[in-house]
Amino acid sequence: MATVERGCLAIGDITGYTTYLAGVELEHSQDVLADLMGVVVTQMRGLLHLAKLEGDAVFCYNREDEATGPMLLTMAESCYFAFARRQQNIRLRTTCECDACRLIPRLNLKFATHYGQYVTHDVAGSRELMGRDVIVVHRLLKNSVKEKTGLRGYALYTQAAVQRFGLDAVSLGMAEHTEAYDDVGEITGYVFNLEARWLEEQQRRTVYIGAGEGVTLMEYEMPAPPALVWDYMTSPAKRPLWQLDTRRVDQRNPRGLPGVGTTNHCVHGEYAVDEEILDWKPFQYFTERATTPGGVALFTSELTPLDDGRRTRATMRLLPEGGAQALGSVEPMLPMLVEWARRSGEALAKLLARVQGGAAQQVESRGD
Repeated sequence: MATVERGCLAIGDITGYTTYLAGVELEHSQDVLADLMGVVVTQMRGLLHLAKLEGDAVFCYNREDEATGPMLLTMAESCYFAFARRQQNIRLRTTCECDACRLIPRLNLKFATHYGQYVTHDVAGSRELMGRDVIVVHRLLKNSVKEKTGLRGYALYTQAAVQRFGLDAVSLGMAEHTEAYDDVGEITGYVFNLEARWLEEQQRRTVYIGAGEGVTLMEYEMPAPPALVWDYMTSPAKRPLWQLDTRRVDQRNPRGLPGVGTTNHCVHGEYAVDEEILDWKPFQYFTERATTPGGVALFTSELTPLDDGRRTRATMRLLPEGGAQALGSVEPMLPMLVEWARRSGEALAKLLARVQGGAAQQVESRGD
């Protein structure tokens, strides 16, 4: 008998693709779809388990207690941003004037996220997720959000998902939305405006310490995809699990989810460090200003995918406030900071190896 499990069920869907496909050249349209689908899969699969590719949609899931609200919101944002950037790059870099290339801007991306029960079954030699809640999340792809709000790029979270993952719909600026279906009844949810977030992202200033700038404190290869490494590096609950001497991280998110403007109060035994996020590019890099006992400095933590995204190079760079001219002021502390970063990076790599090993055992035992 199949085991009933509970968890997050999420679908990323390229909107407008059916209309797009019907009116453009098939050869180029398939190349465009494969390119954009690859972006969506890469961003979602790092934090969720891939269940199935469904034409122009990606169906993923997570098991009980594997997902958090901030993680799901960050994933939706990062996936939408990566999709939009890829759209721009394809359009700007191609010289082809066929309809398939010319009409790329008409495509968009939406998400449906639900929390509920599912079972896995063998169907025609492959594993399939089944259950009423699996039907619910798929039904939500056919909705009236565009008609009611004008949005084509958004994330729709059901009431069950909002409650389970502790999302504050008011603080996040989500709009309540209800759909009714003949087979699953009325579903209440909340719409998160990804188009508005993308506009904000494009207007935001860049704060980034690049290679050759400041001091490289740590460069370590992590046995996990960038999205998972990002989650462990930024989660206030997970940082004490690996970051040396970090006992507690108290986080404040003015806009309801982590990002620019987020502040952290990190308790390190006899002293504390206050951080403010200045730049936030999931799952690429984030830059923070930290007020420490040794002074104020900027830290950029950057993630570079390796082995087709299965592994990650994590790099941390430091630049004192005041720029390169102020590097001499932190020189006495550098050996201690480098050792702290090295040991923290080593601990994170070992922790991620255990996490990935445990996930692999779960998949093997369930036959996913």
